[in-house]
Amino acid sequence: MSANMRWSDMRYDIVLLATMWAAVTAYALLGGADFGAGIWDLLAGSRRTGARRRALIEHAIGPVWEANHVWLIFVLVLMWTDFPPLYAAIASTLYLPLTLVALGVIARGAAFAFRKAIEVPWAQQCFGAAFAFSSFVTPFMLGAIAGGVASGRVPPGLARGNAITSWLNPTSAVTGGFAVVACAFVASSYLVVDARRGGDEVLVAYFRRRAMASAVLAGVLSIVGLAVLHSDALTLYARLTGRALPLVALAAIAGLASLFLAWRRHYALLRIAAAGAVAAVLWAWGAAQFPDLLPGALTIRDAAAPHATLVATAVCTAVGMVLLIPSLVLLFRLFSRNPAVVTEPTTVERVST
Repeated sequence: MSANMRWSDMRYDIVLLATMWAAVTAYALLGGADFGAGIWDLLAGSRRTGARRRALIEHAIGPVWEANHVWLIFVLVLMWTDFPPLYAAIASTLYLPLTLVALGVIARGAAFAFRKAIEVPWAQQCFGAAFAFSSFVTPFMLGAIAGGVASGRVPPGLARGNAITSWLNPTSAVTGGFAVVACAFVASSYLVVDARRGGDEVLVAYFRRRAMASAVLAGVLSIVGLAVLHSDALTLYARLTGRALPLVALAAIAGLASLFLAWRRHYALLRIAAAGAVAAVLWAWGAAQFPDLLPGALTIRDAAAPHATLVATAVCTAVGMVLLIPSLVLLFRLFSRNPAVVTEPTTVERVST
């Protein structure tokens, strides 16, 4: 009976962990695209030249940016409920970047909403700058948090890790930079399709070039990241180049395919390949770290909540997904039927970076 109980616990652990990682992936591809759109808003140019670009960005993320954050909330709740030692260690060691992430999400959303509603030019400029800057800082901090965990700088227990070096280190710097570029890459791949749906070939060409450039930069950072891991997180490097190598190769193939598809102007397939490349990177990290949640210190079995909690969470999650996923699919489908057509400058034209 004891053996059966242990098997049942491990089975629910893995299912819930895979569900949580799928939610992380969804947030990277959906919320990450929102952050990337904000990065392109920052780099869109002057008030006059960037007006149409910002108008497309505003149209693309306007109806969905709040909904996309549901995945981040879901990940935090699932981690807190089913893997409390993991949640405690991360929250108590990485509280500084986590606080910056929370402030970034709040400031970004508020600035985006107020920029659309207010008519005072100088205030629009301030809100536009806050929206764009937060869109850059937030994914960097999320990437830095991932780097701190992956490099083994978050020990189990309450506040046992260094509050500064746990996220200010070579691995975190590279993963933070990669997160920013990956968000920009996904966003530009999506915006190409949105611009084409609206029939604006100028914007199609603009975001196509940026999709190609960000794909190349993401590839360069991936190579640099492996070199940094070799010296800063050798165990993770060995696993990435060992058992997780097929997923690493898949990420590289999807990235190269994205470049080819952008060059050949196959934009619908470009969106799929870009999403696949980012998802493969995340699952390669997960496969490399498995079965550890904190490398070398905390396994899935050690961190899991009691069996009754796991079962209850699994049931609630299944019911929730039955309601959530169709709702999100309907939201995106309804939105995709309303193409962005920007022929004249709107109030966004008064926004400058």
